[in-house]
Amino acid sequence: MNELEEFFFNGQHRLIHKWRHYFEIYDRHWRQFRGKKINILEIGIAHGGSIQMWNDYFQGNATIYGIDINPECKKFESENVKIFIGSQDDKKFLKNVRDTIPHLDIVLDDGGHTMKQQILTLEILYDHVKEDGVYVCEDLQTSYWRFFGGGYKRRGTFVEYSKKLIDQLHAWHNKKVPMTDFTKSAYCLHFYDSVLVIEKRKKERPYDVKSGEPSIVDPLAAELIIKDR
Repeated sequence: MNELEEFFFNGQHRLIHKWRHYFEIYDRHWRQFRGKKINILEIGIAHGGSIQMWNDYFQGNATIYGIDINPECKKFESENVKIFIGSQDDKKFLKNVRDTIPHLDIVLDDGGHTMKQQILTLEILYDHVKEDGVYVCEDLQTSYWRFFGGGYKRRGTFVEYSKKLIDQLHAWHNKKVPMTDFTKSAYCLHFYDSVLVIEKRKKERPYDVKSGEPSIVDPLAAELIIKDR
């Protein structure tokens, strides 16, 4: 077990509710931040157990910001934890939180899981993530559940929305896709069962390189590459 699992299964903490495979995903993408002073925003506090888990995992070096619709979550505030009470549906509220807090190393959207909430949150908070930060939206399975506004290949779901991000990632190579700030800042997208992880890194136009002595003549391949560009 990684340290998150160790805390979850063996530590003393408030209630935490996660899909079992999430711990490996968190550890894979967040381990790089351990031992550093970082800023985290978690959307969806619930019983406050996950705040304890992040605090333990990052060894007390994280300043944790939280968003929840339940006013009782204010009681989880501490010296390094600040809680904002409001809804992801509220664009003005999200922008106010964004403008109040410093730039973030990690954003974790574990909020209401509706399509509007997941899309709106990404659009408002993605640019507030640092150049080498990580944005995580979890519980994407709701994109297939009608109760949350989802449905298989239904227009407007977060999964269908995020498929367009794949096109934006490749906008360097396709003139039909407009170049956006996302193209220039998203290094990679990792899709897992019910989780999307976006790793940021400042990017410039990709270029190919060659090394070594040629061993065959392949003019057709070279011509196709040139025409496609």
